[in-house]
Amino acid sequence: MALRIIATGGTFDKQYDPIRGKLTFEDSHLPEILKTARLSEPAVLEIVTLIDSLDMGNEQRKSILQACRHSSENRIIIVHGTDTMTETARIIGEAGLQKCIVLTGAMVPYSVSRSDALFNLGTALMASNLLENGTWIAMNGRVLSWKDAKKDREKGMFVRTEQ
Repeated sequence: MALRIIATGGTFDKQYDPIRGKLTFEDSHLPEILKTARLSEPAVLEIVTLIDSLDMGNEQRKSILQACRHSSENRIIIVHGTDTMTETARIIGEAGLQKCIVLTGAMVPYSVSRSDALFNLGTALMASNLLENGTWIAMNGRVLSWKDAKKDREKGMFVRTEQ
């Protein structure tokens, strides 16, 4: 059971630029993370884009969907920005791919102390091993169907839409 991890950017992959005094993208942290994670199975890493999800438009979402469609792996994790994660999940979910696709991200960049990036990625990895085909969001220690997930900005976490 091979796994594909698709990087799209988001807070997860941001790092602090001390010259400009802001968070930017240089490269994905996922190669380093996967090297030290000691996964028990092969994982293919594909970088589709590295942007903030607030800057993501329909063209980037279509590219992510195409990457999922063309993946020979049936288990896919997408590392995505949290602000528009549910929009991308909806596009993928409505496509009805017969694959287990799990979106995850971070509220604090991997490169910053006390980041939730590793925890959320670990949750997504485990979820991709246990869930049936469909599109899921794995954040904050829970897994939600794309149809039932929303980001609660006051709590700083993902919750079911009826909450």
